Amino acid sequence: MERKTKINAEDGNQDLLITREFDLPLELLFKAYEEAEIVAQWMNTKVLKLENKKHGSYQFETSDAHGNVVMRANGTIHAFVPNRKIIRTFEMENTPFPVQLEFLEFESLAENRSKLSMQIVYRSVADRNQMLQLPFAQGINRAHNRLQDVVSNLK
Repeated sequence: MERKTKINAEDGNQDLLITREFDLPLELLFKAYEEAEIVAQWMNTKVLKLENKKHGSYQFETSDAHGNVVMRANGTIHAFVPNRKIIRTFEMENTPFPVQLEFLEFESLAENRSKLSMQIVYRSVADRNQMLQLPFAQGINRAHNRLQDVVSNLK
């Protein structure tokens, strides 16, 4: 199956460039990152907090089928410009990965087509490479496919 989400990881750089085009209007794509109920659906996680504003914060928690917490993530929102951009930190609790910085940019391509561009900056090249050893590409593709499906049903 083709991966629609593209990941560019240049040798020697400590960042990733991730792009994905969606068959969604810009406003609906942005809403998928803005509204807690929608985030919870496509990320398959519980949204404990989502303050979409400058100096806001967020916290997500994912549990297994038995209710055991398997992942907690949180961060601070540094910029929030509706339908244009979100700049935030991202930290997975209880993992060896340090905090990363994420730049999300949203772009309209046509009436019902839009693009998400993400630059994720890691503390070091080694940290970025360690993340790429995980099934990161499959995970983000699966999540973006769910985003497309969930938000398409909102039209």
